[in-house]
Amino acid sequence: MGWLILVVAGIFEVGFTTAMKASDGLTRPLPSMAFLVCAITSFYLLFRSLDYLPLGTAYAVWTGIGAVGTVLVGIFLYGEPAGLLRVFFLGLLIFSIIGLKFVSSQ
Repeated sequence: MGWLILVVAGIFEVGFTTAMKASDGLTRPLPSMAFLVCAITSFYLLFRSLDYLPLGTAYAVWTGIGAVGTVLVGIFLYGEPAGLLRVFFLGLLIFSIIGLKFVSSQ
């Protein structure tokens, strides 16, 4: 259960970073509201996941999911470069997240 909560928290983290960009410095009301809702939801779910998972693992996975998702949003929505090294290191991050899942004691 903790892993599912954590993955959803990570998805909301991607939501809040994407809305943060779209909010134009929190000057656009709808994206600003989406940022606040996603951020609060993401942190709340991260807190709930700590009932099941170790702090270090949960935080590393949460930030990893957010980082991977935000990079993908940048590439696909904002035309950021997807060079070979960038994709390689993104893959390493994904494997690290999966690795933490497999070595977690929970």
